[in-house]
Amino acid sequence: MKTKRQVSLARSKELKSRIADYLEAKKSISKGLEMEPIFIKRKKEILKILEAKEENWNDWHWQLRNRIKDVETLSRFFDLSAEEIEEIQVVSKVYRWAISPYYLSMIDQSDLFDPIRLLAIPCKLELLDFHESLDPMAEEYTNPSGAITRRYPDRLIINVTNECAMYCRHCQRRRNIGSKDRATNKTKIIDSIEYIRQNEEIRDVLITGGDPLTLTNQNLEWILKELKNIPHVEIIRIGSRTPVTMPQRITDKLVKMLSKYHPIYLNTHFNHPKEITKASKIACEKLSNAGITLGNQAVLLNGINNDKFIMRCLNQELLKIRVRPYYIFHAKKVKGTHHFQTSIDDGLEIMEHLRGFTSGLAIPTYIVNAPNGLGKTPILPQYLISRGKDYVTIKTWEGNVIKYINHPTEDIKSLKKQV
Repeated sequence: MKTKRQVSLARSKELKSRIADYLEAKKSISKGLEMEPIFIKRKKEILKILEAKEENWNDWHWQLRNRIKDVETLSRFFDLSAEEIEEIQVVSKVYRWAISPYYLSMIDQSDLFDPIRLLAIPCKLELLDFHESLDPMAEEYTNPSGAITRRYPDRLIINVTNECAMYCRHCQRRRNIGSKDRATNKTKIIDSIEYIRQNEEIRDVLITGGDPLTLTNQNLEWILKELKNIPHVEIIRIGSRTPVTMPQRITDKLVKMLSKYHPIYLNTHFNHPKEITKASKIACEKLSNAGITLGNQAVLLNGINNDKFIMRCLNQELLKIRVRPYYIFHAKKVKGTHHFQTSIDDGLEIMEHLRGFTSGLAIPTYIVNAPNGLGKTPILPQYLISRGKDYVTIKTWEGNVIKYINHPTEDIKSLKKQV
């Protein structure tokens, strides 16, 4: 007869064996927090080419002004082949692109399939024609006023700009990028705010774009103040990728301003552990220290994070910088992004290797956006196998199938009378 301690030790050994494959795989996953010396070296090279100084690098206005947005400039930093130059030029005629110097410093030039490179630099795969839409979410048909997108009863989006620190190659709103950066017309913003004021069921407003943190503090604060003055608006959310692509934007002045309008939530967009750097950590910690709750909305992307170990590592790295994994979005079928799209099976496999294998804090919700703006649909592995009269059959995270007693709920007042 085994003692309780012997049983416990045997179980501990079994659990240890279940994580051995991840621990081994994790060694080969690029993690930004471990690559700081490489990024610093690359930063110095970029500053030298741009004839700039350290203080320039830390200035978000400088980062925006010096975005790399044509192949001639990119060639100053990368040793591009003639074929690569032609490829980027051809794509540039159809889809705009731009990369902040900061984000450029993370790209591994020697690896054509480096995740940062795939996210940032155009490739000819964007020109594949699968008869997909530039607006698969039908946002143009969910715009009741101003710059609003409304899909749900109690919340909506205001799109305040088309500008971003970097134009991601998988962007769902690439149709809005155009050829010039522009903030949304103030009249449209006023119309949006007035619509919210007239519809008392709206309690939650998401400010997005583009990236709203490319606005000046003054312009952003005006919007926040107007929304905060509407009695039925309970929370304000900001969707921004600047903590990832241009963390220099998260200044003390910005954070102090945002903290005046609590409760403020900020959802950002890390897609790979390599994007989590010392600079992004500092930016996220500034926001967290000011009481701004941070969530992450990753997109499941082919060749970047559609791997059970990469996504687990990403979520664990996020928690280290105080960002809660919130969603994994299945990539939308946006024209020009077909090469990033994955099977839903990839997402389900990832979710099966999160639940039980890591803490609940590191497990986001896997979401498929129903086409034509019909809303977010959670997709989960099948843990409920079947139902009986007074039981259910469930599958545990380890794949064990068990019968679980499931009696109907009894009225608590009736139960008390039986005592």
